[in-house]
Amino acid sequence: MQTLEQWLSFIEHLHSKTIDMGLERMNKMIKKMDIKFDVPVFTVGGTNGKGSICSYLEHILQAQGYKVGVHTSPHLIRFNERAKVNGQYVADEEFCKYFEEVEKARGELTLSYFEYTLLAILKLFQEKHLDAVILEIGLGGRLDAVNTVDPTVSIIASIGIDHTAYLGNTREEIAWDKAHIYRHNKPAICGDKNPPETLISYAKEIGALLEINGKDFEGIKTGDNSWNYAGPKWKLNDLPLPSMKGVYQINNASAALAALEAVEDQIEVDKIQSKPEIIVDVGHNPHAAVQLAETLKANPIGGKTYAVFGMLSDKDREKVCSIMGSCADCWMVCDLPGERGGKAEDLQKCLIKEGVADDQIKIFANVEYGLQNALKTARSTDRILVFGSFVTVSAALTVLKVPVL
Repeated sequence: MQTLEQWLSFIEHLHSKTIDMGLERMNKMIKKMDIKFDVPVFTVGGTNGKGSICSYLEHILQAQGYKVGVHTSPHLIRFNERAKVNGQYVADEEFCKYFEEVEKARGELTLSYFEYTLLAILKLFQEKHLDAVILEIGLGGRLDAVNTVDPTVSIIASIGIDHTAYLGNTREEIAWDKAHIYRHNKPAICGDKNPPETLISYAKEIGALLEINGKDFEGIKTGDNSWNYAGPKWKLNDLPLPSMKGVYQINNASAALAALEAVEDQIEVDKIQSKPEIIVDVGHNPHAAVQLAETLKANPIGGKTYAVFGMLSDKDREKVCSIMGSCADCWMVCDLPGERGGKAEDLQKCLIKEGVADDQIKIFANVEYGLQNALKTARSTDRILVFGSFVTVSAALTVLKVPVL
């Protein structure tokens, strides 16, 4: 097999069941492939909010300069979305390389699609010499393949009714299953403010260090554009609201901060608050731009909005500019690297076409220069928006040395 598509087709038809819960095959393979981590591992489960918490953890840790690997599932468009290293999706060739390692190790053992691909991603993460690993649970917790990796801290975002064929028909049954990602004498974060007693009882039974949202930690909105976090040790005030809006996002961001606080002895995070407000958004298509524009308009600020903007050349830049043109007062348009990297001058032309004045636009050779200019210019009442591409956001996170939620 030469291509990623060929590998994925092979993997998809290897096992008799699409979903086959159980840990026996994974445990055998992890031992065979000698997969282990000596860096903090964040395991994230729950019914809803898992992806948001993974994203908050990733952005905060990367903003601190840490090299981070993130596994999420399922993917939306491309398989590569399931694994990122330092904000960049893993390339086809690397997946193929590690699929070969799984194939050599498995012998006659058949593996489900999720097991096979997860093993490749875990081995890849192991060999990337990361500072932290973030693993999203696929389904439930107790028998999910991710649960074969021992976490440093486990987070359950929320508990709702879903996957009843595998997890049970009530919140109590589902919570018990999800709680199995908790470990003895290790931090166990619960983002749900009203967890079923089965989760609490299981955590006590195994001696997990349970912290519950609203009891042991909490995030509270304090103004139109700010919120406070209070945990066992950390007290963070006037944090910028998460770019993903909604009360539940404050809950998700709080759970991420609680997890980081619980392992601060193993991975240090500078608790510095960002002023002005900084929003990063990886949206790179018209649909995402509509949502971002609506969010910005629904959350006005007293000062100016500085947009640090870069898009890949094969994206619909004209449409995105037409949607976002009125959302910023000052534009820092930036060249992006690589063959697909878009040019700042093209974005300038698109914005001018939408009525943005020429003196409102500055051109920069890269995102780093554009963001540095915005940081120097913006005042505490202003807002800095970084958007347009994963490449844009990734570059910005190398400049920012504060948590960005």
